Amino acid sequence: FMDGITMGGGVGISQPARYRVATENTRFAMPETGIGLFPDVGGGWYLSHLEGRVGHYLALTGGRIDGAECLALGLATHYLPAEALTEAKARIAEDPERIEGILGQLAVNPPEAKIGANIGQINRLFASDQLEDILAALEADGSEWAQKELATIGTKSPQTCKVALRQLALGAQCASFADNMAIEYRIASRMLMLPDFIEGVRAVIVDKDNAPKWNPATPEGVTEDLLDAIFAPLPANEEWKPL
Repeated sequence: FMDGITMGGGVGISQPARYRVATENTRFAMPETGIGLFPDVGGGWYLSHLEGRVGHYLALTGGRIDGAECLALGLATHYLPAEALTEAKARIAEDPERIEGILGQLAVNPPEAKIGANIGQINRLFASDQLEDILAALEADGSEWAQKELATIGTKSPQTCKVALRQLALGAQCASFADNMAIEYRIASRMLMLPDFIEGVRAVIVDKDNAPKWNPATPEGVTEDLLDAIFAPLPANEEWKPL
């Protein structure tokens, strides 16, 4: 039940579920670029399998989408009014074999998914797997929407943005969710030790000044060698493996 804030860990909990219920209260996001981390808990798998370049847009900007948008993108399977959740839970607890039918009976038509109006721009302006290309495309576009998204990405960790783009490119190629999680474990083991994560948590969560000083400070400072080191395989006895 995605009734409210469904961000970061909330995405990791909700997306593996067979039934994912959005409501008018749903606020879905992967905001990790703002704290110097990366779209973890399966973000490399779920975001890379969304329509077009929507996952890349969400990963870079940390953009929030509502319940109707989640349903339209396949992040939710059903849309229920929040006031129907108590009844839904009670009926499911009484007869769990009928989950799909119960949710189908209580589901309603959602409002229009606002993100639909921007899919074309997202697919065009976020088409590249290179951060510099995306920033240049947004700047050249000149529309109010593009300039807003450009400014938003400008506040994020350049390192995290580049990691996210490579992560989603690899996630789209993975044969299984487990393969994706092995990649994410490698990334996490390195990024938790890098300055941006500590600085992002300080700026956003601890001091709340929202003025992080990223290192490297620019996209150009995040080299391919640095990315290669972050994504490199771990020693065999340290690699993640499913139970």
